Amino acid sequence: MSERTERLSVRKTYKLFIGGAFPRSESGRSYVVTSSKGDFIANAARASRKDARDAVSAARKAFPGWSGATAYNRGQILYRIAEMLEGRRAQFVAEITAVGGVGAKQAGEMVDAAVDRLVWYAGWSDKIGAVLGSANPVAGPYFNLSSPEPTGVVAVVAPQGPLLGLVSVVAPVIVTGNTCVVVACERAPLPAITLAEVLATSDLPGGVVNILTGSAAEIAPWLAGHMDVNGIDLTGADAELAVTCEELAAENLKRVLRPPVDRVDWLADPGIERMTAFLETKTVWHPIGV
Repeated sequence: MSERTERLSVRKTYKLFIGGAFPRSESGRSYVVTSSKGDFIANAARASRKDARDAVSAARKAFPGWSGATAYNRGQILYRIAEMLEGRRAQFVAEITAVGGVGAKQAGEMVDAAVDRLVWYAGWSDKIGAVLGSANPVAGPYFNLSSPEPTGVVAVVAPQGPLLGLVSVVAPVIVTGNTCVVVACERAPLPAITLAEVLATSDLPGGVVNILTGSAAEIAPWLAGHMDVNGIDLTGADAELAVTCEELAAENLKRVLRPPVDRVDWLADPGIERMTAFLETKTVWHPIGV
């Protein structure tokens, strides 16, 4: 009987997530992702300006269908994403432990919190309209009704850190009917790409969420200046990058969610502010009796 030899590990190159597919960067570039101890984990694609443009095009193409879906249906899909994420819990725990330098117990708590956060936002899908909408008293024989509507394509600079922060910035954007282009945490992109694999195998239509890995300093300004991007969340941007993006976003009056002044406790009650940040209010006048 021959002696069993040790298997070689299968090294993976993580790709981008654009339009429901997993392309390599058009530039052919990649970078090394290391563990908290400096050990090699994988290669990740380094997105370029063209990749960002392709992601915006995919998000724009997906917007009519996603924003036109019923709120109930969007909630069902977010709940399905939570189910799929729960099913890959062990993989997320392993990745967070490797790149985040935390123990398995703490990593597991983070993954569980991310699942719960998705379920929480799923529950808001068919309620946010009732909270923000209103019937307005007016001086005249009219019905005057206000209701929230999604802004459109939103660019998101994801916070530094593992899964919970990422889910906490993406879920409120899409549950209200927006589509998004996410710039993942450069240092620890693995949870973001694994989340992309979850999204691809859930019921989420392609293009609703697009995930780019690489340098936020390189990609985010192109998204901030893109005329077909309607809003930008700068939660994960540093002060210098945030100022640059805010200036570029002013060119087409994007909605801008600025970076938090204080450190964010992602385990705290998120409130509805991240949902309202990228909603518009439509008011309709209709004659009474017509």
